[in-house]
Formats: sequence, structure tokens, C-alpha cells
Amino acid sequence: MPTYVCWTRPGQLFQEQQQDIATALTNAHHEIARAPRYFVQVIFQSIDQGSHFIAGAPAAHNQIWVRADIRAGRTPEQKQNLMFRICRELGEITGTPKENIWVYISDIPGPSVLEFGHLLPNPGEEESWFQKLPTDLQDELRTKA
Repeated sequence: MPTYVCWTRPGQLFQEQQQDIATALTNAHHEIARAPRYFVQVIFQSIDQGSHFIAGAPAAHNQIWVRADIRAGRTPEQKQNLMFRICRELGEITGTPKENIWVYISDIPGPSVLEFGHLLPNPGEEESWFQKLPTDLQDELRTKA
């Protein structure tokens, strides 16, 4: 948690762009939401032509839709900063106009998520949560920090 899912048309993004987007989303979430990098996962999904409609008409060929499920507890300002940064950076990486990049943030209480075999903490409680993890898992997560 967070989980960012990016939907685009098949072939719209090159592998290098996907890597750049994953890095940008990880950095943005870490810097704005103050979450450890090892919590951030990014998933890319393709939407076949004719499977995505806006106002009953096919969506633009270069539409990018990002849904972020994040732990509840971030301020409205943090969420707005995150959405605007995501829109700007995805536009820079892909050349897509900001009007075609839609970003949604959904809050989920941290203790309602199980990752690494443990319930996640609320924002701000990461360090005490981390200290309770098994040593081998702590070591693994440190390599991803």
C-alpha cells in the first residue's frame, strides 16, 4: 500500500516509460505522503480499444487513468499535491496532455490492508510497525528503502 494502477491502451507505453512512471510514482508518494518506498507498488493494465468510454463515447487513444489506493490519513493538501505531481510527471514521461491523464485517490485504513504477512500501520506509525517485523523481513525491506 499504496497500490497505483495505470490503465492505458495496449502498446501505448514502452517498457522504459513504464519504469520511469513506476519510479516517478514511488518517489512522489514517498516524498509527499512520507511512506516508505517499499510500500509503493505500481501495476500497469491495458484497456483494449472499444473497452473504455467517457460520456458514452470511446475514450481518447492516449487516455491514461491512474487509480491510487492509499492508506487513509493524508491531508487534502497532500492528496492534491500528489495528484497534480502525478499528472505533470506522467505528461512529461509520455507526452500525454494533462486533460487526458485522470488520477483518482481512494483512502483505505492501514489496518484494513495485509502486506508482507502483517497488517499495515496507520500513517506515521511505520517505524514502530517495522521494528515488530521479523529480522529477515526487516533486512529484505531495507534493501528496497
